[in-house]
Amino acid sequence: MKKIPHHKTYKIIVLGGGNCQISLIKYLKHTGHFVILIDYLIDPPGKLFADIHLEISTFHISAIIDAALEYQVDAIITAGTDQPVYAGAQASEFLNLPFYISSDLAYALTHKRKMKDIFKHHCIPTVNFGYLRKTLTLDEINNLQFPLVIKPFDSQGQRGVLKINSSADLIHGMKESFLYTNESEILWESYYPNDEITISGWVSEGQTTIFSVTDRVTFDTEPHIGICTAHHFPSKHYINHKDTIVQLTKDLVQAFNITKGPIYFQMLVGSQGILVNETAARIGGAFEDVYIQSLYGINLDALLLNDVLGFPNELKNDNYMDTTEEVINVILFFASPGTISELSDLKVLLKEELIVDGAFNFKVGDTIGSIQNATARAGHLVIKGKNIAELNKKTQSVLDQVFILDDHHRNLLIRDDRSHYRP
Repeated sequence: MKKIPHHKTYKIIVLGGGNCQISLIKYLKHTGHFVILIDYLIDPPGKLFADIHLEISTFHISAIIDAALEYQVDAIITAGTDQPVYAGAQASEFLNLPFYISSDLAYALTHKRKMKDIFKHHCIPTVNFGYLRKTLTLDEINNLQFPLVIKPFDSQGQRGVLKINSSADLIHGMKESFLYTNESEILWESYYPNDEITISGWVSEGQTTIFSVTDRVTFDTEPHIGICTAHHFPSKHYINHKDTIVQLTKDLVQAFNITKGPIYFQMLVGSQGILVNETAARIGGAFEDVYIQSLYGINLDALLLNDVLGFPNELKNDNYMDTTEEVINVILFFASPGTISELSDLKVLLKEELIVDGAFNFKVGDTIGSIQNATARAGHLVIKGKNIAELNKKTQSVLDQVFILDDHHRNLLIRDDRSHYRP
């Protein structure tokens, strides 16, 4: 692996230029680094802050390698997104560049078949599961118990994640799910009614640190399910299940042999207790780098860069959850179909300190389609309060001021009561 000298500035490729990567890109620029942004979109939000933008898919490993060679970069980095972690690890290993995890570990954490096999081998509690080929026999179909959920092994943003209620729905659902993968199989899981929680943390010097446990609030547009609309901190399940959550987090770190870097685990709380849903080694996509810094003053982007470059990190606490009484509401809002003619000015909300962060994912003139997965998300708002009453008062005020207007002056913003913190 290439040895990175302790000088102040580096050439760094950032994989992904969406709003989830803005904090990382801004941090890199603020600390003097040269940023080459890789994102297949023509005009991603991160382009505004990067030095160079290359219209390359974050999944296209050989093209990422070619770009790294052309610009003689020192490192590759990403945050807030799943599959590019694997692409970054693969490209870094090929180029002998530093990265915070190996490509084998990145694969295990992002590929659902490998992930589930590790769960099984290490007795990590999870829902019943199996695998489906494109061609199913009648006996195989008859052995399945409905409802169930199907997922591609290697997709993200809820793409191809479908609830299947009967054998009649299965064939059609499989056709859609297979659109989001090149694999010959997909995953099936028993449907488990639950509340979702998300654990964000870090592994440093052999210590697992938890920064936040949030309620991951989702909605369904069946057969599409599990689309996230909000994160509430702290989770209403944290007090009653703290010991189990902490132990499962440590068990997962040990099972996957994670030695450093960010962790982002999703767990399900239901009648069978707490079951692990999915794992990742990344900064989360619910603007964790924004709200965790607001809560504790800890810069996750700085921690990530240190781990990528091979510099040490030191965290003083193994669980920061118990060090604050503040509450956070991350609203990941959606909109009804239509063409945008006007957007509210979120800078006003920032100036009035009603929000910590916020942005739209669309611009005036864009057309919003139907909601099938997280790619239809219209934007985000991060709101902080000293207590739940203040948080919900701020949330109400913010939502009253945010609008996405169409040509008929109709507000396309979907108001969801679940955006408010419900203890």
